[in-house]
Amino acid sequence: MAEIIISALLRVVFERLASAVSKKVAPRSKEIQSQLKKLETSLPKIQALLNDAAEKETQDQRVKGWLNRLQHLAYDIDDVLDALATDHELTDQEPARHKTSKVKKLIPTCCSTSAFSSPSDTEMHQKLIDITTNLQQLYDERNDLGLIVKDKRSKSINRIYQTSLLPPGIIGRQGEKDILLEKLLADHEPGDQNNFSIVPIVGMGGNGKTTLAKLLYNEPKVKHHFELKAWICVSDEFDSFNIGNLIFESVADEEKKEKEFKNPNLLQEALRNKLAGKRFLLVLDDVWSEKIEDWDTLVPPFHSVAPGSKIIITTRKKQLVQQLGNDDPYHLKKLSHEDALTLFAQHSLGSTNFDSYPTLRSYAEGIEKKCDGLPLALKLLGTSLKTRRNEEDWKELLNSKIWSLKDEGGILPALRLSYHELSACLKQMFAYSSLFPKDYVFEKDDLILLWMAEGFLHKSTPGEPMEMERLGEKYFDELLSKSFFEHVNGDKSLFVMHDLMNDLAKSVVAGEFFLRLDIEMKYKIEEV
Repeated sequence: MAEIIISALLRVVFERLASAVSKKVAPRSKEIQSQLKKLETSLPKIQALLNDAAEKETQDQRVKGWLNRLQHLAYDIDDVLDALATDHELTDQEPARHKTSKVKKLIPTCCSTSAFSSPSDTEMHQKLIDITTNLQQLYDERNDLGLIVKDKRSKSINRIYQTSLLPPGIIGRQGEKDILLEKLLADHEPGDQNNFSIVPIVGMGGNGKTTLAKLLYNEPKVKHHFELKAWICVSDEFDSFNIGNLIFESVADEEKKEKEFKNPNLLQEALRNKLAGKRFLLVLDDVWSEKIEDWDTLVPPFHSVAPGSKIIITTRKKQLVQQLGNDDPYHLKKLSHEDALTLFAQHSLGSTNFDSYPTLRSYAEGIEKKCDGLPLALKLLGTSLKTRRNEEDWKELLNSKIWSLKDEGGILPALRLSYHELSACLKQMFAYSSLFPKDYVFEKDDLILLWMAEGFLHKSTPGEPMEMERLGEKYFDELLSKSFFEHVNGDKSLFVMHDLMNDLAKSVVAGEFFLRLDIEMKYKIEEV
């Protein structure tokens, strides 16, 4: 996970380095400018290895150490650029230099040497040589570590094979199913512009959105209500042509199912004709795209459907849903305490309760509380205990192994799907939240001010704090909409991080670079 914060850091460093080279920011020797150009050439080669390093760092400690060394070097480069920029400012602005000299006179000589001394050309040149040499050493180690250039991180191939078939033993969600079933079976509203309406299910990763959609898709009343149905797992690549082909295969007559379209226009015409006048249910599961143009490319054939048709969208984000005019998506909540315990018992003991193992119940309740009703976490941790009925094993999991088991069991990778998709600046801002203790309740404005103090809102115009605040609000709202933060008990002014998101933030940053403070909570979450 160190790769993620390094990606954001290197992006900023590279931008500053390119600016220093192009503008010749440093009033220094030609040797220093030459070393800066070498760094500008070396960094992209290192950056090209980061995607592969991201996949290997959790399994290979050598790769993790390689990333930590790279992070040290990135900070060293940033320090050098700070020094060069400071010298540039002092050279170009005589008043600033004069003011600094006045300040120096007010400080005893014994205290002033380190505070105001600037590295000499020789020292700066040697520092840059050392950094360039170390970067080259890191690059040369790529073969020994098996690091290669990858355009993208590999995807979870199983995710795109999600089908509409229900897994056995689904726990809870009956109330949610009833609410959404009413929406699915509702008649077409006369004022609606389209014959179909959208039923969005929004929630954080691993919360059971797909499971709820499966419950609805397989409900007997739904089967009788809709003439045609299709289930499509979209995942992170919204390929409207491929999605259209899959829909056509789902609804076409038997003799036409094997027809393969190569022309998008012919495909959409055939799909429009097949859907014409039919009440149609489409599930678009795991939608990541926020581009309205993706939707506009896919949707034309659907306008021929019969009134009352529905499209279920499951997503972690609500930007696309809002752009489609839906201001009231269904936000899927976590499982209740009792349902969560039942789910955990099912996967750990093969039972719906702890009657046969009463001594394990207290440990299960502690584990459930840590998972905070997140179904994915409960399933994976429960499965890890499947063959372990020893009380000591459950105690060990509760007290010490839970976080490492999460990483091995796939919970952090599941949450990382949302994190990897963030822009570099949002990754950096979310990682900063690792400094918050668990259950720490905060206000939006307070966090934005901290981001400003750290210089994260660097795109803003200097000297315009209000502009920086607006940018911070934009970033905060984006993280909120993606479920990285959440409201506290319905209070719109207070926020908190889910425990698993807090763990994710902690795993992003390397402990040697950050100090976490146990600060007194300004607010406390009331037990429900």
